Amino acid sequence: MHAKAQADAWQIYIKEKLSAALSKRSAWFLFGLAFLVVYREVFETILFYAALWSQGGHAAMLAGAALAVAILALIAYALLNFSKRLPISQFFSYSSILMAGLAVVLAGKGIAALQEAGLLDIRPLASVPRIELLGIFPTWEGLTVQVSTVLIIVLGFTLSGRRKAELHA
Repeated sequence: MHAKAQADAWQIYIKEKLSAALSKRSAWFLFGLAFLVVYREVFETILFYAALWSQGGHAAMLAGAALAVAILALIAYALLNFSKRLPISQFFSYSSILMAGLAVVLAGKGIAALQEAGLLDIRPLASVPRIELLGIFPTWEGLTVQVSTVLIIVLGFTLSGRRKAELHA
């Protein structure tokens, strides 16, 4: 019972601090942190747009950029306004599921990139479809790594669920 009381108090403390951080100017700190995390992707996008710009179609690119800024502004406004009412536990649950899915996809794409570079052997599987969007490539190596990743994720979620159940018992 004592462990449950401490866990509940800690959860209340975290919710209060996160709510306070999101309601004050520290939301800008969170925005800055998120910006730094995706900086590399932005840099690659800028290089891509520079190549497109050199090929012409300036009006279409400017219109697309303006539309993107408007949509991002709407998303930022919605996130800042609705995050005050966001249940933190649900947010972290959905985030962890999203990250687990991305880990599986990126594992498959990483193995495929290593195979294309000639650093790993390629043993094809004829019965498996190629779904690049999901990082599924019909090779033994890629699918072995992805299945291993799924097993590790399931094990992690299972152990995490057991610990949570033990804390609330």
